[in-house]
Amino acid sequence: MRRQLLAALLAFLCFTLLTGLAYPLVITGVAQIAFPNRADGLLLKRDGRTVGSRLIGQAFAAPRYFHPRPSAAGDGYDAMSSSASNLGPTNEELLSEVRRRTEAYRRANDRTGAVPGDAVTASGSGLDPHISLANARDQAPRVAKARGMAVDDVLDLVDEHTEGRSLGFLGEPGVNVLELNLALDERA
Repeated sequence: MRRQLLAALLAFLCFTLLTGLAYPLVITGVAQIAFPNRADGLLLKRDGRTVGSRLIGQAFAAPRYFHPRPSAAGDGYDAMSSSASNLGPTNEELLSEVRRRTEAYRRANDRTGAVPGDAVTASGSGLDPHISLANARDQAPRVAKARGMAVDDVLDLVDEHTEGRSLGFLGEPGVNVLELNLALDERA
């Protein structure tokens, strides 16, 4: 029994070093060499300061900014608590929250009728940095008014920051909210 215990302990230590230390270090090194910007999280910098990541959504609430999707991650956009709400489509708590968000979206954007689904529902991670093109276009008049800009100028920025479908055929076109808001600040 002692020999088996020693062999098991030795195997445990070897595999821990191999899969817990050596493998992550090698993969990180390869990623840093092959894709240095991506390996660091596609960080966006302004004036030498990191303002966020192209991959992680942030909360923007001021009328002068485009608003992201709602977040279910922790207290909102908490990358340490990335997750969905796990509430099903018939859950009354979720339905009530979607109704509340819908009314808030309509008030904020002076809209009636249907609202884009991504404006009132959180993504699976709670950190999605993109909104739909329809959502961005709905928010453009509010942003233009708050900034004293022409709506067409804001819509031009939306079009400039619209990304196509992944691999050309997956998903829908989207707008990265952080990049669009940074472009608005630069334009001001």
